[in-house]
Amino acid sequence: MEDIEAIAVLQDPVRRRLYAYVGAQDHEVSRNEAAEAAGVQRTLAAFHLDKLVEAGLLETVSRRLTGRSGPGAGRPAKLYRRAPGERAVSLPPRDYRTAAGLLAQAAETAGLDAELREAARRRGRRLQEEGAGPCRGLEEVAALLEGRGYEPRMEDGVLRMRNCPFHALSEEFPPLVCGMNLALLEGLLEGSQGVRVRIDAGPGRCCTVAEPAEGRGDGPEAF
Repeated sequence: MEDIEAIAVLQDPVRRRLYAYVGAQDHEVSRNEAAEAAGVQRTLAAFHLDKLVEAGLLETVSRRLTGRSGPGAGRPAKLYRRAPGERAVSLPPRDYRTAAGLLAQAAETAGLDAELREAARRRGRRLQEEGAGPCRGLEEVAALLEGRGYEPRMEDGVLRMRNCPFHALSEEFPPLVCGMNLALLEGLLEGSQGVRVRIDAGPGRCCTVAEPAEGRGDGPEAF
């Protein structure tokens, strides 16, 4: 019920725009910045941002934007960022996460890592066949992965994924699920020109990155 109520908050188009903008940023967002991005007045943006916080979709931090401290530094500003929790609605209720967790636990216990990676690679190839085929460069890769929920962002010539579609499972079974994720992307991007994916785990993001293949060697993750 809480998930339904939280998602219902996004029925308002202004809230959807604000949530989408805040979630897409790599920094905490002020009310002024959010208002400008959504094309609304600051007071209206503040109202809707706080409703998103109440619903658990955003969270707040307080920080002085001037970078100064002490007398004369001004009051800390209220900044917003996407909350880390996940929201999902199934009507009638379904519990696929528990089933996925049990399957992952069984695969890990039985040592089926290689079999899972191969199954994921086949699924990636099938998804590519159902789509537009191999990508031509990182821009097309970014568009493809954006559509699959990875939230890719270019940083220093590397395409990093700000969101892991398998986050809950990867937290519980990191080697198994990250290996599966990598294999899925290898299959999805197989034959793509000048691009490879590899593991590069970091806090708060997906364990995979995509990068130019030139001059990177011919390791097992290269295409």
